[in-house]
Amino acid sequence: MIVVSAPSGAGKTTILARVLRDLGGIRFSVSHTTRAPRGVERDGVEYHFVDQEAFLRLREAGGLLEWAEVHGNLYGTGVAEIERASAAGVDILLDLDVQGAAQVRRRIKDAVTVFILPPSYEVLEHRLRGRGQDDEATIRRRLAAAGREIDAFENYDYAIVNDDLDACVEELKSIVRAARCRVAVVSERARAIERTFQSVQEA
Repeated sequence: MIVVSAPSGAGKTTILARVLRDLGGIRFSVSHTTRAPRGVERDGVEYHFVDQEAFLRLREAGGLLEWAEVHGNLYGTGVAEIERASAAGVDILLDLDVQGAAQVRRRIKDAVTVFILPPSYEVLEHRLRGRGQDDEATIRRRLAAAGREIDAFENYDYAIVNDDLDACVEELKSIVRAARCRVAVVSERARAIERTFQSVQEA
């Protein structure tokens, strides 16, 4: 499980799309949210768009791995998403805010967590304004939230600065590849290899 967090406007969506395109054996976790779709977002692709009542029912039924309220909307990761990835034998990539990432760290001890930082406040402000999606009050709220969120980077396993998109994508891909080589991940295969040596020695 790879968990990625970043302030709004840091380029996370673009980075994750590139990583998912370039790497095999990894699936994006489609979160549930009560916010309205933006632009060309499609239900079941970018998010599962649900009303607040449906979200709360899922939460109360224990169907969420994590959940958080962000900018007045509810977001959560469905347990079913994780189970489907596990059954398919693939890695799963979660796009979470710092609240959600903290919940996952408490519940999934071997989750790999990555924080993406913008190069500076000024660059983040420029990116948010350049998107043309938000009014002035929303931009100010996102910048204030970013200042609080960035303080959390020390709680993550890795931190990447997105001052060069191509380099940032390669760094995240390297983290995923390295995570696949952890002893805990390859132990079953390693034990099988170990047994081949034991069988020869016993013979």
